[in-house]
Amino acid sequence: MTWTAPKSRFHSLFFADPRVLTAAEASRGIRRRQPRRVRQGIMKVTRSLVSVVDDDESVRESLPDLLKEFGFAVRAFSSAQEFLASDCVGQTRCLILDIAMPGMTGPGLQQELKRRRQEIPIVFITAQRDEAVRSRMLEQGAVECLFKPFSDTALLQALNVALRVR
Repeated sequence: MTWTAPKSRFHSLFFADPRVLTAAEASRGIRRRQPRRVRQGIMKVTRSLVSVVDDDESVRESLPDLLKEFGFAVRAFSSAQEFLASDCVGQTRCLILDIAMPGMTGPGLQQELKRRRQEIPIVFITAQRDEAVRSRMLEQGAVECLFKPFSDTALLQALNVALRVR
């Protein structure tokens, strides 16, 4: 399955119910875990905060829904400056970051976070299919660099690696 930013605000109607198995999953014996629930205040479940920084409004509206389906807490920002001015910088466990944005670029934000000694694993996303750019982002410390459109599986794998790094 490939993820692309939908054009409408009602995109969640098109996402499959994560509790429903596909025929292929059922034939392989895959069982989906149900989300943990808080029982009478005994157990408190904390979800990792993933911040999305992208100037494309459709990405900021739809990608958080997918991440919430994966079980993450999510905040979305329209620019690097907006993210830096927020109270989420210290709480963010992983940053999904567009490379090309007006103002401060994704790599510029990565350098600013390093300057501030904020070590946040970064998954870059970009519409430019350029392996040289991808290689450079990985060399500069990114966990992954995904080309849009990317699969939900590729994104989840990158997030799992990023959360193990921290």
